[in-house]
Formats: sequence, structure tokens, C-alpha cells
Amino acid sequence: MPPSTVQGSFHDDGKPTRLSVVMAVLNEAENILPVCQELADTFGADPSIEILAIDDGSTDATVKKLLEARQTLLPRLRIISHPKRLGKSAALRTGITAAKGQWIATIDGDGQDDPSAILKMLDQATSAPGTAPLVVGVRRKRNDRLSRRIATRLANGLRRRLLNDGCPDTGAPLKLFSRDLFLKIPQFEGVHRFLPALLGHYGAPLICIEVQHRARLHGSSKYTNFNRALVGIRDLLGVMWLQNRTHLPDHLTEH
Repeated sequence: MPPSTVQGSFHDDGKPTRLSVVMAVLNEAENILPVCQELADTFGADPSIEILAIDDGSTDATVKKLLEARQTLLPRLRIISHPKRLGKSAALRTGITAAKGQWIATIDGDGQDDPSAILKMLDQATSAPGTAPLVVGVRRKRNDRLSRRIATRLANGLRRRLLNDGCPDTGAPLKLFSRDLFLKIPQFEGVHRFLPALLGHYGAPLICIEVQHRARLHGSSKYTNFNRALVGIRDLLGVMWLQNRTHLPDHLTEH
């Protein structure tokens, strides 16, 4: 059955789903149970918040561990699997399309993100006037290798200079935004790294808050600095083209 595209659906108790937490995972079998424990501790008692785990074609026991987490920690956990690896953006898109909440929060499955920050981000978003904002959890103190921190700093500086998106950490995993607005923007692998520029082009104000960044619980990153750089340059040129070719009206008048 294809993922539901119904926005603002209701739980069995009649309460609307206000927030969907979407977690893309790939070969995180060692990390997923403690991450799900934190998610349960943070959101488990709130029936208006749903959690979706999107497995991007893992070849380890990630799905088995997610099923165990649903059995013991998160009874309402929704688990969706790709038949093969399609990329993080594709996994997030699958989860966001299937989500029922008005607001979407994204988080990684490696334990580096503190899920309690999402509640602060939701407060910022719901109290903001006007168009639904994009809230980014900026990692002020990166808990990564020096080479990765340097590469990320250079990439963020280049993106911010060329796209003028105003965000110091566009690759931050913790983001919160409107589901409807996300589904309006062009979709491609790598889109999650350019949400400040793309959602901003569609009128979403940017709110940045500082969040804690922790070391991975187990394993290593699925990406190297070199392949991130190659793909990032290509995607950056593509986003610049999209910004130049996407023309949106300031307002609409119906007669």
C-alpha cells in the first residue's frame, strides 16, 4: 500500500496529530534501541505526536531492532522500509509523505541528536506569526572529527555565501517545518541540506536555535568528506538554478 498523503489526520482517541517526528536510518542496528528509548521518554506519552522510522535499505538488523522497539518502547512507532538504499532525502520524503502531522521534525538515528530539543523548536514554530517558519537546530559545538568539522564549516560558508540563506548549519539533522510547504518544493537527493534556501524561497522565515550535538553511540558516518564535497557542489549549482527559475507571486487576488 502506498504511503498516505492525508495531512492533519487523527489518532484513534480523536486527537489531531500535530507533530510527526521523521527519522531516516541506514544500518543503525547498534544505535536504534537507545535512540528509540529517548524518543519514547520525550514523546511517548503524547498521543498528538507520532514517530516514523524510515529504513533506507539497511543490510544489518536495523528493521529487526525497530520492530523490537515498537514491541517494547514505542507501541505507535510507524516503520517503513525501502527495498534498497535510495538516499537520506528519499527516506525523509517517504516519511514526510506518509506523515499525518501538520508539523514535521527530522532527526538522525545515530544518537547524536537530543530529541528534547524538538519540543523547544515546536514552541518556536507555533508561536511565530505569519507563514510557518523553518526552525533549524544549529550545532554550535560539533562532536565530530576535526576533518569533518573543517569540511562542514567550509561547505556551510560556501552555501551561505552563494545562496544567501542566512543559516550557519544547513546540514543540521534537527529541523522542524510545515509538511504542506515541504511537499511544494522540488524534490531531489540532497534536498535536506538546502531547506533554508528552498523553503525560504517559498516564504518560510528562518529560526535558528542552538542544540546539543553528541558523539555517535556506535559505528561511523555513512559519508566521507570527499563524496559530500563532490555531491554538495553539484547540488549547490542545481539549487542556484532552481532559485533563479522558480518565480512565485507575492500575493494572489481571486475575482
